[in-house]
Order: sequence, then C-alpha cells, then structure tokens
Amino acid sequence: MLNTPQELTSFVLEQMKRTQDPRSREIFTQLVKHLHAFISEAKLTEAEFHLACSLIAKLGQQSNASHNEVTLMAGSLGVSALVCLQNNGQGGTQPTTANLMGPFWREGSPFTPSGGSLLRSKTAGERVWVNAYVKDFSAKPIADARVDVWHSSNEGLYENQDAKQAQMNLRGCFKTDVNGHFQFETIKPSGYPIPTNGLVGELLKQLGRHNMRPAHLHFLIFKEGLKTQFSQVYSNDDPYLETDVQFGVTNALVGQYVRHASEPFPTDQVKGDWWSLDFTFKVEPGHSYLPKPPITQKVLAS
Repeated sequence: MLNTPQELTSFVLEQMKRTQDPRSREIFTQLVKHLHAFISEAKLTEAEFHLACSLIAKLGQQSNASHNEVTLMAGSLGVSALVCLQNNGQGGTQPTTANLMGPFWREGSPFTPSGGSLLRSKTAGERVWVNAYVKDFSAKPIADARVDVWHSSNEGLYENQDAKQAQMNLRGCFKTDVNGHFQFETIKPSGYPIPTNGLVGELLKQLGRHNMRPAHLHFLIFKEGLKTQFSQVYSNDDPYLETDVQFGVTNALVGQYVRHASEPFPTDQVKGDWWSLDFTFKVEPGHSYLPKPPITQKVLAS
C-alpha cells in the first residue's frame, strides 16, 4: 500500500521497468521522474492540475489542418530549440545551421529549377536573389539534395494562412547541383507576430512577452544517408533577433543581406534596388526522413 508522495513516485518508476522496448523504457522513466519532480517542487494544487489537463486538451482542439497550436506552444517555451540544439552540430558541440521546423511546412511544394522564382501570385516586397550551398562539416558539396524553401509574405502571412495568395506561393522545392548549389528569386522576408488567438497568446500575455518573430526564410534539406535538416535563416537587420518569441535565433543562422542599387538583377526581371543573400548550410550524417507535415491545407476565402 502507498502512503506518501515519495512512495508513489518510486512505485510508478518501478512499473516503468516492465516496458520491453529499451528506448521507450528510458523515455517514460525520465518522463515520470521529472514530471513528478516538477509537481512536487512547484507544489501543484488540485485546481492547478485540473486546469493544466484542460489546457493540454485545448492545445489539440485549437489545432487543425492549417494551424498547429501544439508546435507553436513548444516553440514558445523553448522546447523546440532545445531539442534541435542537442541533436545537431555533432551532438550539440558545434555551431549548427539546423533550426526549428516551424508549424508551416507543407509537403508538395512545386519543383522549381535553380534560378527560378518562389512568386506564384502577385506579391508585394523588395526582391531578393538567394545563393545557397549545402555542404558537410568538411566543406564537401552535397549534390542531389532536395531542398524545400518557404516563407511568409511581407504582411507576415504564409500562403496557407492567406486566401489572397496563390496555392504554394512563396514555396518551392529545389535540387542541389554538383557544387551543392541552388539559387532562387523571392521577396525580402519581414518579421511577423505569431498567432495569439489561442493558448499561446494567453501564455505570452501572462508572461509579459511580445509575440514577434524576426524575418526569416525556412529550409528543409533531405538526402538519403544524411540527417534531415530544418533551418531558418534570419535577417541581420531585424530588430527582434535578440528576443525571438520562439527562441530560434543562433549566430550561425543570421544571414547577411546586401543591398544592390545599380547592379542588374540576375534575371533582368527587376528594376531598381534589390537584395542578395549568400548562405551555406552544413549537414551531417544521420537519419534521413520526411516528417509528417504539421499542416495539410490552406485557408479558403470566406
């Protein structure tokens, strides 16, 4: 029979030893150990526990085919960034160009030849030419890697959030050449607020935090034999670099944008000033996979 909190925790941990799969046993043992420790150290009341259960349920209820509140909450608590940093950069020992997947990756972005455009509908914004390379930690180019690219409009909306944008606008799928290179045209991204009409918004208000993300481009790099890498390249001139609400910015991911006032745009399709961005991603050996997309649809016009 159990009489004390300590006896309860010890008994539950003992039951975890029944789990046959070693990794599952390790994960659930640590989960119980730290979850019970949190409840004890925070002196969680019964009312607070019931509230926590309802909030966890609501996270799922507030997620749908075009929005994922669970992923948004994980980022806002620094969990996504922590998982990324400890699993990349040679086990967290080296700077890494890996970063958060984010809640807006979609499968099925249209294949785009190197040098093509991400603009699939009329989209306001300053034009950018991106030169990107994929290499390993010894600087060897990675050829034939799939690279998905996506980002928001200068209104801070991804196409899945915005019925005015064409399907898959500001999204594309590239393949690296023998030099590990690909390039494309798009608009200069802008910072934007994450949605605050759900539980994440309530959390940020309670904690006295803003809801802004610095401007960034998203990348997914996939090739068999290499660890799938998600990345975000942040704009060096963004005022929210130091206070990203999702805790995603690292020194290795700050991209240096260069303004061009008199040089012709690479495709001769743009008149006036434009920007360029050169960036090199470093990938490492590991598990190659394509994750389950956090969203599968875009919002429809009402």
